[in-house]
Amino acid sequence: MTTHWFSPPVYVKTDRPGVTYGCNNVEGAAEELLKWTKMGPKWRKAVQLCIDAVEDRATPEEARKAFEAAAKEEGVLRSSG
Repeated sequence: MTTHWFSPPVYVKTDRPGVTYGCNNVEGAAEELLKWTKMGPKWRKAVQLCIDAVEDRATPEEARKAFEAAAKEEGVLRSSG
């Protein structure tokens, strides 16, 4: 399977205290999304765009932007690593 890279990374808090994850690909974003609890409208859009990007129906950049918005909605977005 090809990894769908994007830049810049999106930094998010993890379930491990004090650990930040710099997500820089669609597959990693999808894995993180599955760990979250709120699953609001931005989460649903990000999940769909991750699927679309893996299936070449969306760009990794579109998935990155949606992942960043979902991270903000979830309250886990960090400004940097």
